[in-house]
Order: sequence, then structure tokens, then C-alpha cells
Amino acid sequence: MKYECSVIEDLLPLYKDGACSEESRKAVDEHLAECPKCTEVYNALKDTAIDEMIVKEKEDVIGSQSKYFKRKSAMIGSIIAGIFALPILICLIVNLASSQRLSWFFIVFAAMLIPTSLFVVPLIAEKNRMFLTMCSFTASVILLLAVICIYSGGTWFLAAAPATLFGLTVCFAPFIACRRPVRDHLGNRKGITVMTAYTITFILMMICIGLYVQEHGFFGMAFSISLPLLIMAWLIFLVIRYLPVNGLIKAAICIVAISAFNFLGNEVIMWLMLRNTDQPVVSYQIELPGVMYIGFGVAAVLAAAGFLRMKKKGGQTDEQA
Repeated sequence: MKYECSVIEDLLPLYKDGACSEESRKAVDEHLAECPKCTEVYNALKDTAIDEMIVKEKEDVIGSQSKYFKRKSAMIGSIIAGIFALPILICLIVNLASSQRLSWFFIVFAAMLIPTSLFVVPLIAEKNRMFLTMCSFTASVILLLAVICIYSGGTWFLAAAPATLFGLTVCFAPFIACRRPVRDHLGNRKGITVMTAYTITFILMMICIGLYVQEHGFFGMAFSISLPLLIMAWLIFLVIRYLPVNGLIKAAICIVAISAFNFLGNEVIMWLMLRNTDQPVVSYQIELPGVMYIGFGVAAVLAAAGFLRMKKKGGQTDEQA
């Protein structure tokens, strides 16, 4: 044969579409008459569109590269895990050699799980990396607190763990809600789910702290202070998320609510705290009521601008427009 099969296979797509020169077409004809292998490739090419072949080749390349990087990530994750395991092994040997008891070894072991969750988990996990990383980090921090509490002889875990969980929920809940697999189940309920998670972990924290301190009147005082703040937070969230008006009107409503709360909040909190006692309720109105009036004035301007915008858009909100 005059030409190599590789040269002819490169010309086959052009030959099929009639886009090659006359000399190339004759060379391909002569080669196909003598080479069954290239003839088979050409017959398959006639039954498959060029675009489909390109897409298939692209998918094959992407798939092979994806597998390559997954293997590399798993290898790097394994190496890092081995590096983190060295201090644990050293502590185990030293602990057994010195005291014949495993005491602070467990603290070191639990502590090393924290960097492992941050560096190893995202490298090894094939899917849902952020979700698994945040969950494993939270679990490792709680486990470290438990181990330290046990081996230090403390009783503070009941107070520390829920407070830590609440803080991590504040940081991680919005990200977890927007990542698979959670977002696939939540749909458009991400915001209210995050707010519910904040509320539940906050209430759990207050209950556990109250059980830990065991002081008379703690729950009444704690929830008298926090309940109005929770209600205010939920009010602002519901206005921003669900009220069918534009952003200017939402901002005006939130400013009015915050200004009114600043003016009346102390009175409400003190009434809740002292309602079951004989002590008189002391007035705690703000010293500068002008701040409240400024807030109302700003809210009025924003509300007027918002209604004018809705009027120009035919009553539609920013989202609808």
C-alpha cells in the first residue's frame, strides 16, 4: 500500500464529506480497495455523524482526565493522611512507654482528625466534597471537645458542645444548603431551612447551658432576652424572603422594625424578665429618640421610592420584572 493507515484515517472524515482534494480522494479510493481495516473504519464513519464522534471523543478525553486527577487526588490525600498519622503513632508509642496508659494519646488523635477533615476528606471524596468536609470538620471538633472533657475530668461538655455546634451552623449552614446532596432535596426552601437550623441550634445551646449552670431563673432570663431577638430575626427574614414587594420597600419595612425594636425592645425584655417578680419594671427607653425618627424618615423615603418603582413597572416586583 502506498500510504500508511494512519494517514488515510485522518483523511476519512474529509473524504466522507467530499471536502478533500481530487488527489486525496484518489489516494483514499486506492487504499480502501486494498485495506479491509480502513474500509471498516470508513463504513462505521458513514453511519456516525462527525459531531457525534467529536462529542464522544471529547467525553472520552474528559473522562480519562477526570479519572487521572481523581487518582492523583486520592494518592495525595493518602500521603497527607499518612503524615497526619505519624504524630498519632509517636504519641501512642511514647504514651505506652511512659505511663502504660492511653491518656493524652486520645486527645492528640482527636485533634489530628480536624486537619484530616479539612485536607484529606476533600481530596479523597469523589462527590459532595464541601458537604462531607464541613460535616466531618464539625464532628471532629465536637469529638475533640468530648475527649478533652473526659480526660480532664470536666463537666463542661454539655455547655461547650452545643455552643460550638451553633457557631459552626452559623458559618456552614448556608454553604451546606447550597451544595449537593442537600440542595437537591431543599429546592427553594434553602433560606427557611437555614433559619430553622439557626433557631434549633440556638435553643439547644440555651437549654444545655441552663442545664449546666443550674441557676434558678436562668431560663426565664435567657429566653426573655433572646426570644424578642429571635422574633425580630425571623420577621426580617420573612420580609426579605417572602414579601412580594421590591427591595426598597423591604428595606423600609426592616428599618421601621429595627427602629421600633430599639425603642421598645428594652421595655419588652425587662417586662418579660420581671413579670413574675415584685420588682417594678424600670423604663429603658433610648436616650436619643431622634435616631428612631431618622430611621422612620429614611424608611419613608425608601418606601416612596419603592412604590414609585412598582408603579413604573406596572405593579411588578424586582423579581417579577
